[in-house]
Amino acid sequence: MDGQAPVVVDPPAQDGGRRVTVRGELMGTAYTLFDVLEFLHRTDLPPADTAIDDPDLIDWRGGGPYDWPTNA
Repeated sequence: MDGQAPVVVDPPAQDGGRRVTVRGELMGTAYTLFDVLEFLHRTDLPPADTAIDDPDLIDWRGGGPYDWPTNA
């Protein structure tokens, strides 16, 4: 691996959604942490519930796993 986390969660867009990319492939747009967990569940990566705060696994951009717009 090139030192970059395999999962990237982009900053919230105007609608509150955050794009989720796994190994360069767009998985979709997450509107909650549960959406991110569902996307990760579909991959061969470690269980997300134990790795959600692991910066080697997920690059949270524009806020961490608990930072979601409240008025989305």
